[in-house]
Amino acid sequence: MKGVMKVAPGVGNVETRELPEPSPSVGQVKIRVKAAGICGTDIHIYYDEFKVNPPVVMGHELSGVVAELGEGVTGLKVGDRVTSETYFHTCGWCRYCRAGKPNMCAERKSIGSHVNGAFAEYIVVPAGLVHRLPDNVDFLAGALTEPLACVVHGALEVPHLIPGELAVLTGPGAIGLLTLQVVRSAGVRVVVLGTDVDEERLSLARELGADYTVNVQREDAAGLVKGLTDGFGADIVYECSGAGPAAQQLLGLVRKAGQYAQVGLFGKPVTWDLEQVCYKQLSVTGTLATVPSSWHHALRLMAQGKVRTGPLATNLFPLDGWPDALAAFEGRKGVKLLFQP
Repeated sequence: MKGVMKVAPGVGNVETRELPEPSPSVGQVKIRVKAAGICGTDIHIYYDEFKVNPPVVMGHELSGVVAELGEGVTGLKVGDRVTSETYFHTCGWCRYCRAGKPNMCAERKSIGSHVNGAFAEYIVVPAGLVHRLPDNVDFLAGALTEPLACVVHGALEVPHLIPGELAVLTGPGAIGLLTLQVVRSAGVRVVVLGTDVDEERLSLARELGADYTVNVQREDAAGLVKGLTDGFGADIVYECSGAGPAAQQLLGLVRKAGQYAQVGLFGKPVTWDLEQVCYKQLSVTGTLATVPSSWHHALRLMAQGKVRTGPLATNLFPLDGWPDALAAFEGRKGVKLLFQP
């Protein structure tokens, strides 16, 4: 089978290679990958900015069909349409694992970085990670379950939302557009901010339920937010772009005693006026990946049609097209880019 691999440490060192098909061991499931999403983490892996264990097949966002069951696996059958969580191994015993927070486990090993991932024709994962896709979710939409679960964790499970509040979010990329829908599902009004290069994404944000969209290079975001809140400011702000200036702007848009949620990753230190956190008495939250409850919530939102992931799947590539795919990602082409092995 083919697989896109990080073959050695250092910048680059990514290749398409022919690999033997994996076989599931006891308690494992072999999945025929139908779609695999490209994440910012994959770009960081390419540039050697994220810890991996090469040689390793990249990719951790997937959907597919159960191809084979290892010994002892029950509750699944060959042909099931599925997606998978990403934590191939956690210790199960540390204070975080026992508290339902395996994302914090120091021994966590994930697909696509420490063990072979989804940029291949087949992947093998522990059966306990596998979820059936809802009947109304196709493979392209299903491959976005993992980023949606990340957003559920960072936008719903960590902060505290009250229906009727106003949220402002920056960055109408895949994560921002998922955050928009998740927050709207909680009965919160949403203002989405973007720039000139985001015009098509802002249009998609409106289609997906944004109450307001603002091009901050041409329109007055602060004036809109003040007008919607009697001058107080947004109840909660979400930074989804991973851009330092956006993070700073949100400090000016959130009300006193409001919430600031960091969802995007910057990839480097940024300038941020931390004193505003004190002066405004803000609650600041961060988020890392997912916990098991995130997946159950994400799949329910998809099944109920409250979050639509399909419209975000805009650009498709074969595995051999990985150089074009990574270039398109860095060039901000489309919204969500996926491989179809």
